[in-house]
Amino acid sequence: MSEQSTSSTTVVRHFRQILLWPLQLMPIRPGTQIQEHWELLDQEIAENPWRELLDEFTPDGKEFQLRHYSEFVTFLPYVQRFIYGESRAKKEMGNKDEEPGSSPMRVYRRHDIASVRMVTSRGALPIVLSIAHIDLYFFYDIDVVMLNVEVHADNLTLPQVQELLYRFGRAYPAGWDEHGDGLHSLHSLQWLDKDGAVLAQSDSGDRDKFLSFVSKHRAPRISSHWFFLMKPLVLDHVEEQGVIRYRQIEYYRMPVMGLIAVDEPRKVPRNDFIRLGLGIGAGNGNDNSMPYSESHVADFEKQFCDDRFWCDVGPSPNTRYLAGGRTLIVVGDAQSKYFLDNERGVLAQFRHQHFLLFLIAHFQRAALLMFADRLAEALKKLDIGATDSVRRFKRSVRQNFEIFLRFTHRYWFHEVSEQSQARSLFDLTFHHLKLDALFDEVRERMHSMDQYLDTDSTRRHTNTVLRLTVVTTFGLIGTITTGFIGMNLIALTEIPLIEKIIFFLVIFAPIAFLTFYTIVKSRRLSDFLDVLSDESVSARDKFRALIDVWRKKRMIDE
Repeated sequence: MSEQSTSSTTVVRHFRQILLWPLQLMPIRPGTQIQEHWELLDQEIAENPWRELLDEFTPDGKEFQLRHYSEFVTFLPYVQRFIYGESRAKKEMGNKDEEPGSSPMRVYRRHDIASVRMVTSRGALPIVLSIAHIDLYFFYDIDVVMLNVEVHADNLTLPQVQELLYRFGRAYPAGWDEHGDGLHSLHSLQWLDKDGAVLAQSDSGDRDKFLSFVSKHRAPRISSHWFFLMKPLVLDHVEEQGVIRYRQIEYYRMPVMGLIAVDEPRKVPRNDFIRLGLGIGAGNGNDNSMPYSESHVADFEKQFCDDRFWCDVGPSPNTRYLAGGRTLIVVGDAQSKYFLDNERGVLAQFRHQHFLLFLIAHFQRAALLMFADRLAEALKKLDIGATDSVRRFKRSVRQNFEIFLRFTHRYWFHEVSEQSQARSLFDLTFHHLKLDALFDEVRERMHSMDQYLDTDSTRRHTNTVLRLTVVTTFGLIGTITTGFIGMNLIALTEIPLIEKIIFFLVIFAPIAFLTFYTIVKSRRLSDFLDVLSDESVSARDKFRALIDVWRKKRMIDE
């Protein structure tokens, strides 16, 4: 078999694809820091297919299997607490928001969809893939949800697999071609139940729906099959009622994982590995054609590949891992029993350990983007001329800063495992997603916003002290003067009560007016006191500074 025909004729004995779709959840209790959206899915709601997925950590251990143990010990202790929680009660901490031993991560699953039928492009044959599971991942204290869809099939061609990896995870079409088909998206998709009945189908070819939605809402419209999949969660911009509303926070192309088992991995051409690693679709039929220039992909293996098992030895020889941040692909030998072992082999690691480290990295990215979006939203709503708006802005920034601190100490970490394979894949994913740079940017925004609030509070406090000092200084004149009245210079002790009240009001009115007038002029009076206390200033200039207290001039912005 020549290398030129290898790509189109290569049979993928087993193919598995996992999609992750990070979304930002809108508040259900405005003003409350911890929203707990998942509680709404536990209520009796019509047409709610989501049910909480209980973990395998049961007291009797009957559900706990070898693959669960292998998954657990892969991660470092603080990552284990994030993913699985702890069994010991935390009474000494007094934390009543979380159940003792519960995981900060809640998973909900739907079981009504059994398979999916897809046509990658006009004229292509339909492909039916089985649904392994469809899950929603919620996270305590972070308003992010991640949709997870896992599908699998046997005996596909490599170009079909490349097209599925490229086109399946698209929230909406990027545009339309001359035939009216959505660009870069599937030609059609249908969710099927266990009897093969169609539950929902895509509408990427209905261009007018997408155009009118963007024109009206200035936000992208989600394709109908993804909209169906998320119910009763609904897009924030639609008029339809939903128990939970979400908005897009990431790129419209979903992060994707793929496992590809072929008979002879070594015969897969380099350009096909490049397409898989970079998430590019199938070529134009010429297997030797590169998707980009040779100089652009010259260091592809160094930047995207983990080739420690790309050799003829080991339990699963000739296995190559490709990590591009938004993609995580593993290609291996279909003849290797260890590679396709779903209990302890590469397939089990791919579905569990590698999926979790991929999820952690993208959760961190989604959470950071959520913080950045919230700060921008708070600034957009700020009206510095309205006291209530300023108060809401300060409260919003303070709350987000507190949540960001908790995120940093609970969910932010650079290392997830000491196992070399898992550590390498996480490092590659972390690097390509540029999470460090994103974290530094969001942290700088948070700190600059918090610093601004502290500076503003200090400024207001200083101005208040300044005005009180000025009022007190000038009030000394009146205090000393009126003190003589208390020394019986004017005998008012024997006069009737009504006359005392009249005298009180006569004195109170001008004193009150003088006090408030002094407050109004306190800024200019403060300037006058500064000049008056300066011995280098002449008497004439000091008198001129006194006159400036009442002279009309442009007020300096405080």
